[in-house]
Amino acid sequence: MLVLGLTGGIASGKSTVSKRLQEEHHITVIDADKIARQIVEPGRPAYKQIVRYFGDKIPDLVLPDGSLNRAALGAYVFQDKNELQVLNKITHGQVRKEMLWLMLCSWLKLESIVVLDVPLLFEAGMDIICGTIISVVCEPKIQLERLMERNPELSRAECEKRISSQMSNDAKIKRSDYVLDNNSSVEELNQKVDSVIRKVQPSVWLTLAEYVPFIGAFFAIGSVARRWWTHYQIGRQAKNE
Repeated sequence: MLVLGLTGGIASGKSTVSKRLQEEHHITVIDADKIARQIVEPGRPAYKQIVRYFGDKIPDLVLPDGSLNRAALGAYVFQDKNELQVLNKITHGQVRKEMLWLMLCSWLKLESIVVLDVPLLFEAGMDIICGTIISVVCEPKIQLERLMERNPELSRAECEKRISSQMSNDAKIKRSDYVLDNNSSVEELNQKVDSVIRKVQPSVWLTLAEYVPFIGAFFAIGSVARRWWTHYQIGRQAKNE
């Protein structure tokens, strides 16, 4: 089973790509954002940790119905990178566990491809388990315009902070196998998605072969080793610079 990592900055068009993969190619997409919303529902471990840590800092953190005020939480953490790291530390572990479970379910169903839709794929270290990685990028100016249009309740400064809090496009591109430029129309983006899927689609025989223990382990180790080597090369290059 090919684990296809899908990532991209906020308002880059990643959701459009995810929708295309599901509706046109009928590929299972494991959505990290959706899982992140589920794990912070009242009573869940992550919910309790968030309320315990941020409760005194954000007066309106909990809504009357007991759910988290995601808007207030977001506005607070995006003002302070240290607080954002705390929130990510609380949620990322829970999200990873749920995603791994859903990946196992897809594997048991003999699916040839499963997509991990993760905005912070590299930051969360989940790229290491992906056989192929796709990054959706667009020009910073276009990204800002799209975010302001999508979230009119946010000021320009708030939008800029949310964009700057994420890994740069250049850094994502270095770590990706395919890069989808989304500076034009949805139609053009969809064509690019279709082209990539045609290239990466595993054959039926290869998919079945991976269920043989020795062969499956060989492919898994090879994939992890390739990602590790990419990390090593990027780190070495950064030191030299």
